Amino acid sequence: MKKIVVLMQGWVVVGQIEQDGDWYLLINGCVVRRWGTTKGLGELAANGPLPDTKLEPMGLTKFHKDKVIFMTNCSEGKWK
Repeated sequence: MKKIVVLMQGWVVVGQIEQDGDWYLLINGCVVRRWGTTKGLGELAANGPLPDTKLEPMGLTKFHKDKVIFMTNCSEGKWK
Protein backbone atom coordinates (compact mmCIF):
# COMPACT_ATOMS: atom_id res chain seq x y z
CA MET A 1 0.00 0.00 0.00
CA LYS A 2 1.21 3.50 -0.79
CA LYS A 3 1.80 5.82 2.11
CA ILE A 4 2.61 9.46 2.61
CA VAL A 5 5.51 9.72 5.05
CA VAL A 6 6.50 12.91 6.85
CA LEU A 7 10.16 12.87 7.82
CA MET A 8 12.29 15.12 9.96
CA GLN A 9 13.66 18.30 8.39
CA GLY A 10 10.40 18.88 6.47
CA TRP A 11 10.70 16.09 3.90
CA VAL A 12 7.43 14.56 2.67
CA VAL A 13 7.58 11.46 0.50
CA VAL A 14 5.03 9.10 -1.00
CA GLY A 15 5.36 5.54 -2.28
CA GLN A 16 5.38 1.86 -1.38
CA ILE A 17 6.93 1.35 2.06
CA GLU A 18 8.62 -1.80 3.33
CA GLN A 19 10.33 -2.17 6.69
CA ASP A 20 13.77 -3.76 6.96
CA GLY A 21 14.68 -3.86 10.65
CA ASP A 22 15.25 -0.28 11.81
CA TRP A 23 15.06 1.01 8.23
CA TYR A 24 12.24 1.75 5.81
CA LEU A 25 12.56 1.30 2.07
CA LEU A 26 10.65 3.70 -0.17
CA ILE A 27 9.99 1.92 -3.45
CA ASN A 28 8.91 3.83 -6.59
CA GLY A 29 8.58 6.91 -4.44
CA CYS A 30 8.43 10.64 -4.91
CA VAL A 31 9.25 13.70 -2.87
CA VAL A 32 6.10 15.77 -2.46
CA ARG A 33 7.49 19.19 -3.31
CA ARG A 34 4.09 20.93 -3.30
CA TRP A 35 0.96 19.45 -1.79
CA GLY A 36 -1.41 21.39 -4.05
CA THR A 37 -4.27 20.98 -1.56
CA THR A 38 -6.49 23.25 0.51
CA LYS A 39 -7.06 20.66 3.26
CA GLY A 40 -3.55 19.30 3.83
CA LEU A 41 -1.99 15.88 3.51
CA GLY A 42 -5.21 14.06 4.39
CA GLU A 43 -6.78 15.46 1.24
CA LEU A 44 -3.74 14.43 -0.80
CA ALA A 45 -3.80 10.90 0.66
CA ALA A 46 -7.53 10.50 -0.02
CA ASN A 47 -7.74 12.13 -3.45
CA GLY A 48 -4.31 11.50 -4.97
CA PRO A 49 -2.25 14.12 -6.76
CA LEU A 50 -4.20 17.25 -7.64
CA PRO A 51 -3.48 19.68 -10.51
CA ASP A 52 -1.22 21.84 -8.30
CA THR A 53 0.59 18.90 -6.66
CA LYS A 54 4.29 18.70 -7.55
CA LEU A 55 5.95 15.28 -7.25
CA GLU A 56 9.63 14.57 -7.89
CA PRO A 57 10.37 10.91 -8.67
CA MET A 58 13.22 9.24 -6.82
CA GLY A 59 14.81 5.83 -6.97
CA LEU A 60 14.87 3.27 -4.19
CA THR A 61 15.37 5.26 -0.99
CA LYS A 62 16.17 4.12 2.53
CA PHE A 63 15.54 6.06 5.74
CA HIS A 64 15.83 5.24 9.44
CA LYS A 65 12.67 4.70 11.48
CA ASP A 66 13.80 7.41 13.95
CA LYS A 67 13.41 10.03 11.19
CA VAL A 68 9.68 9.33 10.70
CA ILE A 69 7.22 11.80 12.20
CA PHE A 70 4.11 10.06 10.84
CA MET A 71 2.72 7.95 7.98
CA THR A 72 -0.73 7.90 6.45
CA ASN A 73 -2.24 5.42 4.00
CA CYS A 74 -3.16 6.58 0.51
CA SER A 75 -6.35 5.62 -1.33
CA GLU A 76 -4.93 3.13 -3.83
CA GLY A 77 -7.41 3.89 -6.57
CA LYS A 78 -6.39 7.56 -6.55
CA TRP A 79 -2.62 6.96 -6.69
CA LYS A 80 -1.76 5.37 -10.04
